[in-house]
Amino acid sequence: MKKILLHTCCAPCSIAVIDELRPKFEVSVFFYNPNIFPKEEYLKRKSEVIKVCQEWGVAMIDWDYEQEKWNKEVAGLDGESEGGARCQKCFALRINVAAEYARQYGFKNFSTTLTSGRNKSAVVIFPIAENAAKKFNVKFYAEDWKKNGRQEKARQMIEDRGIYRQNYCGCVYSLPKK
Repeated sequence: MKKILLHTCCAPCSIAVIDELRPKFEVSVFFYNPNIFPKEEYLKRKSEVIKVCQEWGVAMIDWDYEQEKWNKEVAGLDGESEGGARCQKCFALRINVAAEYARQYGFKNFSTTLTSGRNKSAVVIFPIAENAAKKFNVKFYAEDWKKNGRQEKARQMIEDRGIYRQNYCGCVYSLPKK
């Protein structure tokens, strides 16, 4: 069976994707999300991904938090709206690290669950991932994971398992206003 490295941002975005890919690939989940703020939220999301991976016996790679690296990457983009240039830089950082890891550790295929998010555009994410695939000589498995009933399936899977569902994308700029 072919191996695939799946960059995962959180359990709600990844659960249906992992379930769909398991029959087709030997899936390894790659958790790299230096954007998530605060650290307690990062740890909570990581814990939920670990729970899903353990349930299904899926390998999980827990990469470094590297929040300072993320801060430098998006510096000066504070005023950008959700989905703008700051998000594109954030996507590129995470996808490039995943693609580089894929190449370094013998994965010929990689994908990301970022397109599962209701506010995440495959039109924006796919070119970033295709560029990373070329740069690191791996194949990007392109799929808009929010289509074809996957969000509804994920919602049900999350509810059935009591998985924590966050109420913001992850970075300090997407925190809900109080």
